[in-house]
Amino acid sequence: MTTPADITFVDVDLEAIADTSGRVAVFLGEDCALGREASRVNRVMRGALARFAASDKAAKMKQGEVISLAWPTGMAAEAVDVVRLNRRSTIEDARKAGANLGKLRGKGPLLVLAGPARHAAEIAFGIALRGYDFDARKSAPEEAPEVGGVTVMTGKPEDMTADYAPLSALVDGVFFTRDLVNEPANVLTTTEFAQRIKDMESLGLKVTVLEEADMEKLGMGSLLCVGQGSESPSKLAIMEWNGGEKDAAPFALVGKGVVFDTGGISLKPAAGMEDMTMDMGGAGVVAGVMRALALRKAKANVVGLVGLVENMPSGNATRPGDIVKSMKGDTIEVINTDAEGRLVLADVLWYAQETFQPVGMINLATLTGAMIIALGHDHAGAFSNSDELWKSFEKAAATEGEGVWRLPMGQAYDDLIKSPKADMKNVGGRAAGSITAAQFLKRFVKDDVPWMHLDIAGVATHSGAATFAPKGASGWGVLALNRLIADGYEG
Repeated sequence: MTTPADITFVDVDLEAIADTSGRVAVFLGEDCALGREASRVNRVMRGALARFAASDKAAKMKQGEVISLAWPTGMAAEAVDVVRLNRRSTIEDARKAGANLGKLRGKGPLLVLAGPARHAAEIAFGIALRGYDFDARKSAPEEAPEVGGVTVMTGKPEDMTADYAPLSALVDGVFFTRDLVNEPANVLTTTEFAQRIKDMESLGLKVTVLEEADMEKLGMGSLLCVGQGSESPSKLAIMEWNGGEKDAAPFALVGKGVVFDTGGISLKPAAGMEDMTMDMGGAGVVAGVMRALALRKAKANVVGLVGLVENMPSGNATRPGDIVKSMKGDTIEVINTDAEGRLVLADVLWYAQETFQPVGMINLATLTGAMIIALGHDHAGAFSNSDELWKSFEKAAATEGEGVWRLPMGQAYDDLIKSPKADMKNVGGRAAGSITAAQFLKRFVKDDVPWMHLDIAGVATHSGAATFAPKGASGWGVLALNRLIADGYEG
């Protein structure tokens, strides 16, 4: 697993600043004023920092923006990174400032002269999130450079260390999700995915893995039909975190874990198929959230369930026109084998309700390309049978800066998945493709269970660098779901 940056909070030591290697970050306060730590840097730099602070360039800096002064006179550091962050700054500003520092720090050490700066723990959080780099499959050079740690000088190091502890758990969960989504399918098979989840038992999670024979006994024909063309065995991995009241019903998180999606017999075009290693993104988020909850010892009962399959064409693969029977007992006409994620989720959703009687349930999936057409890459799509659950998640996502937008549902959309041969079909045509997929899932949700479906097809990965992540997997959803649990379900 990618290891987050080693971040340490220490007392301010002005005499140590000049001899620090790597990069040194200083903060401009109100009207670009220099605080005690920045003034010390300015003296070492023979007034250069004050001259910059008095410039128009400094005055025009936005909250959280960073401008670097390379090879400063009198300093051992290779750069002084000047950060605009004052008393009016928000948590979002602080995280963005940290992310901007994280982009710059490279492999060397970073000294952050936070001093009395607000939200020092959030600054460190931003540094850690943006410091991710997936290089596990690269051939390592003979002498790989040491990854430098991050030292934050602050007036209250003990308090900041305590504030950062739960944020550190979140970074770990986000990195776990990003690693899973970035892995190639020849590495992250269904068996390997299940094993990585099993390994989290050391954190206090109770992990159960159902094999194909177990799911056959349960009647999970919908899930099993997706993976029957692959040599990788289908699995259902269940993670239980019982940090709340004993025997209290848990909140359930359900994830689509298609480790590779060729489309099956309804084969996808070759161009871009290599990106389908990310089609287990929903399962990756669920696993990351469960890891974060365990690491921070969340006082809540939460169960995470992920259906792990591979969708491949073969002589044994499900064909368009086949009719399969779900665990619920409903029959499904498979019109398109590339609409496989909903087939996986249908059985996992039903199993979650039958087994755990959850107080609420959210599923995540990179489900439809139509969602990217509708919302692009800045917002996930949300569909829910509960206004209360939606409003709670919307607030949590806004707090954490993760975009989400609710889309409509209704009988007219549900009518589009009626089948003349079975209880339903798995696609409803091109029109409103994301909504008809949600309507399909809703058929496997009991009326009294608050439920939400998150289609994360557009936000699970970035084609370029984002604020808090480099190109590739984003880890979207880990922060918002953790916030939802913390605010609404912890005692």
